[in-house]
Amino acid sequence: MQDNNEEKQDNLKDKVEDFTHNVSEKAEEMVNDAKEKAGSFAGKTIDAAEKLLNDVFKKNKPEDAEFTEEAVDPKDIEIAELKKEMDELRDKYVRLYADFDNYKKRNAKEKLDLIQTAGKEVILAMVPVVDDFERALKAAEKSGDTKVQEGVQLIYNKMVSALQSKGLKPMESIGKPFDVETHEAITEIPAPTAELSGKVIDEVEKGYYLGDKIIRFAKVVVGK
Repeated sequence: MQDNNEEKQDNLKDKVEDFTHNVSEKAEEMVNDAKEKAGSFAGKTIDAAEKLLNDVFKKNKPEDAEFTEEAVDPKDIEIAELKKEMDELRDKYVRLYADFDNYKKRNAKEKLDLIQTAGKEVILAMVPVVDDFERALKAAEKSGDTKVQEGVQLIYNKMVSALQSKGLKPMESIGKPFDVETHEAITEIPAPTAELSGKVIDEVEKGYYLGDKIIRFAKVVVGK
């Protein structure tokens, strides 16, 4: 009986050892197979990557071209920097020249305006003197004294000629339609004729231009 038990126990041990051995062999086979598959996959992946790079390289470069890395010359870098600096200086010069040109034009205009303003004030102050000479001429004509008349006329002509050389021009108003832009109506009187209705019949004070600008409005009598 004891011998049978021992025999059964030995048989069980043999079966366990056989099973363990079989499991080990299967496990080793599975590990080797996994290593082979992993190596094969890695190899295929590397091959695919190399093929992709080659395809890309071939599309962007002729097959017979040799790939060489061009060295950057420090002189080229220096030339590029100098060119950039030169462009910046040229841009600053253009802007500075434009500002200076605008300054000259503005300064010249201000000087011209100052001269014209100063001349305008002097000429405007002389206009009443011209009025006085015109009244003196009328008085000399009425008196019949030709010598006085000639003397006053001579001085009047010189003064008017000098003022006209500076741009003074008398305004022609008598017989012209009344214009609020140039005339100042002092009074209205019945028009002698239908044609003079709404027109200037007489001047109380003559108007004047300085160049193209009015410096004194004409004071007039208007027909109605």
